[in-house]
Amino acid sequence: MSLTYKRIIVKIGSNVLTQDNGLPDTARIRHLVEQLAALKKLGREVILVSSGAVASGRSLVQVSDKADAVTSRQLLAAVGQVKLLSTYAELFGQHDLVCAQVLVTKEDFRDRVHYLNMQNCFGALLQNNIIPIVNENDVISVTELMFTDNDELAGLIASMLNADALLILSNVNGIYTGDPKDPSSELIREIEPTTTSFSSFVTTQRSQFGRGGMITKCHMAHKVAQLGIAVHIANGKTENVLPRLLSGEVENTRFIPYKIASGKKKWIAHSETAAKGVIHINDGAKTALTTPGKAISLLPVGITKISGEFQKGDIIKLIDEHQKPVGLGLAEYGSDKAVERIGQKNQKPLVHYDYLFLNAEIS
Repeated sequence: MSLTYKRIIVKIGSNVLTQDNGLPDTARIRHLVEQLAALKKLGREVILVSSGAVASGRSLVQVSDKADAVTSRQLLAAVGQVKLLSTYAELFGQHDLVCAQVLVTKEDFRDRVHYLNMQNCFGALLQNNIIPIVNENDVISVTELMFTDNDELAGLIASMLNADALLILSNVNGIYTGDPKDPSSELIREIEPTTTSFSSFVTTQRSQFGRGGMITKCHMAHKVAQLGIAVHIANGKTENVLPRLLSGEVENTRFIPYKIASGKKKWIAHSETAAKGVIHINDGAKTALTTPGKAISLLPVGITKISGEFQKGDIIKLIDEHQKPVGLGLAEYGSDKAVERIGQKNQKPLVHYDYLFLNAEIS
């Protein structure tokens, strides 16, 4: 089976790019660049989400033991990002390819203007045959501003750019039915959109040099696949992993894409942390909204309570009578008007269907 993805996001994890001693694995980086360059020559659009800044910084400077964890990370990332990008620039240059640095924070995805500006920047780079290399701005992003890890960032980029596929290169062949080191564990080759629980078979162990674990990868990959983007998790240490993955020759886990969502819905789907208000809805409204095959907006008649203040255009969170999340939406008007209309019939929808993303779409 040959996969003909046109626009591909490739996320390379810390454990793939780093040696056991925590320093960059230059030979592997070179080999991965060769594979990415080969994809470009085949006419594929490639966006690289790369970890490795902290490891690169570690190869250049020694941080005092007295420095706290946040300061150490900022210092290593600030120095290492320059080294990492210069390494990529030199290696891609050997294939007559130009790369560009795109550093982002979580705030860039919460703000619609920032989001569209980023989208335009990526579009311009791709039109000019330039490979965007994306990483979190670790110098600015600390604690609550940080992405869970670069898997989350890669998922957001894939959604924003309407990618055909997201390829996550880890240090294992994919998702297993148990601990990958246990001989009795089996590789799960495909995960259906209807899969809901991963904790029963995925170990919670985090990677040695990265922040995230396999559970995080699963939830992110599942969400992205629900938006119509195929996701593959494969072993980045495998020889020629990218061409072999795309030709169906290498073991991996594929999250089967469900359906195509609009660009606006893709943004809303990843915006839970940006929600300004909470809308409590009754069971009747929940049933109407989540009935398959029906396009229904959220009307005030189905609202029982509103918590928080919001303006027109803000993200709002919908919860049911049991406090369980139902979905996210874009408010058609502010909380002041919405409160006045609670429970009333014949009123303008608070959230139009086109700007409503339901958890049922990712469950």
